Amino acid sequence: MYERQQIDFGDYVRRTRTEPCFICRIVAGELPHHVIYEDESAIVFLNKYPTLYGYTLVAPRQHREQVSGDFSLDEYLALQHVIYRVAEALRLELQPARVYILSLGSQQANRHVHWHIAPLPSGVPYEEQQFEALRIEKGVLALGDEETAALAARVQRRIEAVD
Repeated sequence: MYERQQIDFGDYVRRTRTEPCFICRIVAGELPHHVIYEDESAIVFLNKYPTLYGYTLVAPRQHREQVSGDFSLDEYLALQHVIYRVAEALRLELQPARVYILSLGSQQANRHVHWHIAPLPSGVPYEEQQFEALRIEKGVLALGDEETAALAARVQRRIEAVD
């Protein structure tokens, strides 16, 4: 449906290891992104390098690095509530075969903990699902800014309706 474009994966890795935290920069308004939801504790935005249409990231506003250890139970559950709302909004808007939810990152790069919510479209062969569907080395979707902004607006409306 959408063409893929290759990115310079070596440059991507270098930037994630040497530049200031990209999530903290988005929270501070220093790095433009398609933010689709934010509250006092979380920020949600479309992935800049989507391998699947609607691929979204959810992160705490504060720089935290451990998926569970840096949160109280109440803080963790509040973030999980946001993740649920976003996943449901994507499911309702895009009607995927499956919605993947996972936390990736590394203490060597992308340290700010975040969750990936990636809707898998229907009809993707099994061999191209799961981690294969998420690999940016195979290229990212070539979505224009107008298309991405329209998607962000549609998902934002869906999030507001989910509780």
